Amino acid sequence: MEIVSSPLPYTSWRVPWFHVAFENTAAVASGIESALKVLMRKGRIPNKKIVTLAMAGDGGTADIGLQALSGALERGHNFLYICTDNEAYMNTGIQRSSSTPFGASTTTSPVGRLQMGQITWKKNMPAIAAAHNIPYVATACPSYPIDLVQKVKKAADIEGPAYVHILSVCPTGWRSAPELSIKLGRLAVETGIFPLYEVERGQYRLNIDFPKLKPIKEYIKLQGRFRHLTDDMIGEIEKRVHKEYEQLRAKAKKGV
Repeated sequence: MEIVSSPLPYTSWRVPWFHVAFENTAAVASGIESALKVLMRKGRIPNKKIVTLAMAGDGGTADIGLQALSGALERGHNFLYICTDNEAYMNTGIQRSSSTPFGASTTTSPVGRLQMGQITWKKNMPAIAAAHNIPYVATACPSYPIDLVQKVKKAADIEGPAYVHILSVCPTGWRSAPELSIKLGRLAVETGIFPLYEVERGQYRLNIDFPKLKPIKEYIKLQGRFRHLTDDMIGEIEKRVHKEYEQLRAKAKKGV
């Protein structure tokens, strides 16, 4: 987002902003939020609601920025953190991250005789954020724009830390047709691979619940990064997806 929208002197932003290092997005947001409190207390700026918004990708969130994010959430800073998750370090060459799904081929988890793409399972960042007992955590996807907008607005109004995890389809890294991006986002939700839910003050809520999930093959077959997967591997992935979806559904039914 910063790369395409903020080069001087043609910035598209009409609000104050900082371009920071990969790993310190949450740390900088913590400092900004604290500085705003001091300025308000001293009467230097009006004492009103100012949203401190931090945005980073999955690598800057789940990997090299996790320590700073965890600290900011635990300390209770009043800010909104948005992770745009395209499931790899796409800007620097499609390297794997801990948010890359199992089996996906990237430049650092290639397919060959020794391994079949990414060998670890995708890190569950929304669950990690929720484990900090913060007021609000949500998942969202641009393929469901109204849901996304509503969640970001709600998160911005929350007092205390809020975390929104957005699935961001990347045609280049996923080796998918650009015109299928909206469809892929919907299939990610409809197969249970990326469920839409909220955790509000510890209460889980599934925003869209499917009595029967679509086969994940419908999602996988549209992406070149998965073209090497065997039916057995797809079956194992589907088994895990269904297990995690049922666990999430159970939490939503109990409200915890």
